[in-house]
Amino acid sequence: MHEYTSTARVWGLTCPGFPEEVSRARRWTRDILRGSPLADDAAVIVSELSANAILHTASGRQSGSFHLALAISPQMITLSVTDDGGTGEAPKVEHQDQEAEHGRGLGMVSAIAHRVVIHDSDGGHTVTAELFTEVRPGGHPC
Repeated sequence: MHEYTSTARVWGLTCPGFPEEVSRARRWTRDILRGSPLADDAAVIVSELSANAILHTASGRQSGSFHLALAISPQMITLSVTDDGGTGEAPKVEHQDQEAEHGRGLGMVSAIAHRVVIHDSDGGHTVTAELFTEVRPGGHPC
């Protein structure tokens, strides 16, 4: 392979922090992944991460936004949502009981994805979920 050639493709979308933008992000994800067996899992993950950005960070305030990045390679699909921050702590995966009304979203994302990574910075938080296109030994299918 040529050193400047990559088989990965990357898309980005910036959305204003309005609740109706969650469905836009989900549609955008499904459109890009049309025909992929992982499209539905990816749409669920994007919905949850986008909703979290709007509900729990400055992304949902006036003039706030969130950014979605989707990367596809032969090995995996990577979905990242970056919010505007404004909270004292980074998002974290919590395993709530079935009666809990809140706090189960990132747990659900971590159950669907093969790996979830959370990056915290002064400008916001980025939550990245990875879906392997092929199950590796010891891995779990989506």
